[in-house]
Amino acid sequence: MNRTLKSLPQFAACLVLALAFTSSVLAQDKKIDVTGTWKSSITNQNGQVRESTFKLKAEGEKLTGTISGRQNDTAIEEGRIKGDEITFKVTREFNNNRMVTKYTGKVAGDTIKGKSETQRDGEPRSRDWVAKREPAAK
Repeated sequence: MNRTLKSLPQFAACLVLALAFTSSVLAQDKKIDVTGTWKSSITNQNGQVRESTFKLKAEGEKLTGTISGRQNDTAIEEGRIKGDEITFKVTREFNNNRMVTKYTGKVAGDTIKGKSETQRDGEPRSRDWVAKREPAAK
């Protein structure tokens, strides 16, 4: 009987460790897939609502795609996805001025929330952004 009492706590400890390992492996196996179309809208300082469409494609940790808005489609550069975090930048030209916007975001289900940062007149500007996944076309 004494031997059974000693082995029960050992068994329980092994079970807890096995469950922790299994849940960790399952969490790693569940990769976040951002591939698809995402819609975002922001209200600028003038009260105008600007909408953008993000068409994203993830291949491992590489993120590619385009952003469309008032201008034509603009390619995403240096896109990365690591866990639930994405980063990329977009370079646009307006009236012969080059503007680079860096995006960071965190994916949760069908929503990406993050910040975009750019330089304007030598001053850094940051803005929050949110994008929602569009349903896949049938």
